[in-house]
Amino acid sequence: MYKALIRPLFFLLDPEKVHHISFSLIKFLSTIGLGGLLRSMYVVNDKRLEKEVFGIRFKNPVGMAAGFDKDAKLFKELSNFGFGFIEIGTLTPKPQSGNPKQRLFRLKADKAIVNRMGFNNGGVLEAVERLKETHNVLIGGNIGKNKITPNAEAVDDYILCFDALYEHVDYFVVNVSSPNTPGLRELQDKEPLTNLLNALKTENKKHITQRGVKGKPILLKIAPDLTDEQLLDIIDIVAVTKIDGVIATNTTIARNNLKSPENLINENGGLSGKPLTARSTEVIRFLSEKSNKAFPIIGVGGIHSEKDALEKLEAGADLIQLWTGFIYEGPGLVKRINKAILAKL
Repeated sequence: MYKALIRPLFFLLDPEKVHHISFSLIKFLSTIGLGGLLRSMYVVNDKRLEKEVFGIRFKNPVGMAAGFDKDAKLFKELSNFGFGFIEIGTLTPKPQSGNPKQRLFRLKADKAIVNRMGFNNGGVLEAVERLKETHNVLIGGNIGKNKITPNAEAVDDYILCFDALYEHVDYFVVNVSSPNTPGLRELQDKEPLTNLLNALKTENKKHITQRGVKGKPILLKIAPDLTDEQLLDIIDIVAVTKIDGVIATNTTIARNNLKSPENLINENGGLSGKPLTARSTEVIRFLSEKSNKAFPIIGVGGIHSEKDALEKLEAGADLIQLWTGFIYEGPGLVKRINKAILAKL
């Protein structure tokens, strides 16, 4: 039904408008009591899908990637589609409008999306108020810096978000790999990245001491455009800072072998979807093999089928995430992947 009826209608409209329409529609369905029906359609309840990663037990290994529910407005409703966890954000300390519109483009011939949203969000404190609502889904908090914050002061922005979200998320993701905030990817260089992650680890220890709690896992989200040498640096940084894992990968700035019209291909921003499938799996395999599986990996990028998901898990991913695949293939993809994982078992 989704691909035959709903998607063609949605694809007639501006992608960002559709995003807001779909949020309203999902909210409405839950408000009139259809959340239970959605759960019966899409949730796969099977203990064999459960997995413990960085000290957290996930109901299943399929999550919603950051960027879809930026402001923590839909995490409860999204869990009705069978996700084992939802990652919100990227959140910044202060609200910001992001880049000028139009900033989201469908490359339908490639089953891809180009976005240059630019960390548009209402600010971390606004999201925290919504996260205080009762829920039973695991939440990841993806954090970044404001556009106006110079890189020399970026650590302060990440710590502000970290402290604000600490009681309300189950793990953190440090986003230094979006191509849509000027200069952000410079923070992936070895020295600034090590300093940033060490600062967050120190802040984590403060919370552990002051609150008497276990502490929150900290993950790093990396770009698919890193060279092998840079990926080896990432492995070293994880070892030195002792963070808990890596998310591979964010969107790409590459535009290789695309079929869509040139005007769409040439739009600035990060490319996600099917063109990223092979590269993200390649990065996962490289990190897993070269580190001797020293840390957990969440695999994301171009998962549009059960096969894509299984390949990432076989390459070394412990968990996986969807975003563009969810838009192109529909909510049934989550269930199909979980069923395929069970069949593989």
